[in-house]
Amino acid sequence: MINKYQIFALTFLLFFSACSLNEKTIQNEKKINMSEKNLDEYDKAIFSGGCFWCSESDFEKHEGVIAVISGYAGGEEKNPSYKEVSSGKTGHREAILVYYDSKIISYEKLLDIYWQHIDPTDDGGSFVDRGFQYTSAIYYYNDEQKKLAEKSKLDIENSKKFDKPIATKIVKYKSFYEAEKYHQDYYKKNPIRYKYYRSGSGRDDFIEQNWKMTKEEKNNGKKMNLTELQYYVTQENGTEKPFDNEYWDNKKEGIYVDLISGEALFSSKDKYDSKTGWPSFTKPIDENNIVEREDNSLFSKRIEIRSKKGDAHLGHVFNDGPKNSTGLRYCMNSAALRFIPKEDLEKEGYKDYEYLFE
Repeated sequence: MINKYQIFALTFLLFFSACSLNEKTIQNEKKINMSEKNLDEYDKAIFSGGCFWCSESDFEKHEGVIAVISGYAGGEEKNPSYKEVSSGKTGHREAILVYYDSKIISYEKLLDIYWQHIDPTDDGGSFVDRGFQYTSAIYYYNDEQKKLAEKSKLDIENSKKFDKPIATKIVKYKSFYEAEKYHQDYYKKNPIRYKYYRSGSGRDDFIEQNWKMTKEEKNNGKKMNLTELQYYVTQENGTEKPFDNEYWDNKKEGIYVDLISGEALFSSKDKYDSKTGWPSFTKPIDENNIVEREDNSLFSKRIEIRSKKGDAHLGHVFNDGPKNSTGLRYCMNSAALRFIPKEDLEKEGYKDYEYLFE
């Protein structure tokens, strides 16, 4: 069966000299001591989505995720090794154990993250890794997780996004064993190998093609739903008039989200009066939701800010913000934003951000 090490062999013949792992050393490495991590106070979730290096990397980027452990789930054999699991004979799947703060990120949000990083129609493995041990599954701890997982799967099925049936299993938690120490945080400790594996696995190509709208799809939908000013600002990198826009002097408590994708961008807690006539903030809620790009228009060098998922032009960031804070001024366009009052966060689906106002 093809697995991640075979990809390495092919890739490094071209780019690097091969490096072999000492099997005896690997098998004798101590497992991570979970008691040292003091994680008992947090909620847990287990997901299988193929290569656990990739799943660990994808989940650890999100605020509210406290720790992600790579391991093996579902099989009968106790304390299996990677070699045993990868043979496909133990009944385990590669999996990740996610510890998360439910006050910051919900189980529903974790499910959204999970679905958008896998191919849920593949019943024979995940991307280049083949075999039962690489198939996708959600392991639930309790009835509430089961209900939410089943609902999320049904939503995917009803969306008709895929022509093939959804193959991801929803399974009651039975067992989880930590993988060998060298597998933990692999993407951080071995970034070159990890990037070559991931780029060659087909995972990112699938995500780009199936979970992100094409530019044509985005623009068609945007033209239908955006006002002329909103389209000019978000799609044509325009700028609205200062002191003549919706949020420049808004003093209500709440969050500002991307008009296109709905991703959370800024909090009223970080908003201040910059005297410029545009809504200004000292920092974003989550830096993972924005993208910085060099902008050389208007005969000057500036840093443009765009939303990551919506790919909408939001504004620019400057170094003339409050010195007693970040020193930055995120100067945004109201036409690119939607304001959610703090009392409407749960109703609007942003319960995860209520902690900002506690």
